[in-house]
Amino acid sequence: MRVGFCWPMRNEPDLRPLLATWQAVGSTSFTALLPVVVEADGALAFRAWAPDIPMVEDRYGIPTPATGDFLLPQALLIPLVAFDAAGYRLGYGGGFFDRTLTGLQPRPLAIGVGFEQSRVETIHPEAHDARLDAIVTEIGVMNFT
Repeated sequence: MRVGFCWPMRNEPDLRPLLATWQAVGSTSFTALLPVVVEADGALAFRAWAPDIPMVEDRYGIPTPATGDFLLPQALLIPLVAFDAAGYRLGYGGGFFDRTLTGLQPRPLAIGVGFEQSRVETIHPEAHDARLDAIVTEIGVMNFT
């Protein structure tokens, strides 16, 4: 399984310990991926990540793997700034995950990861907003498929 996740920003959950553990347990059958911004208005690309690989800061100051082939994720663990009960999320802007989810074929399983205090009544989704398949918080899992 190839699972994309995000380097934690601000108060987002830090999934690095979880992904490092899955990597250690899964050996060669599991690959953790971090997003790489290739084009400011494009979809994200993904490179393999491990705790000991060389990283560089991208144009937004976010660490990303310095080198490596681009790989297609089978699942994405996507941070939530806010989310609603219909399966829509807000991030820190830019629409990267919306473009990525609509552009990747096959579409990866999209799982939002955040804190229950970020739940709102609605994020007022627009036509370009991509719905998540599930959301995980400290309270549990909400499935939308």
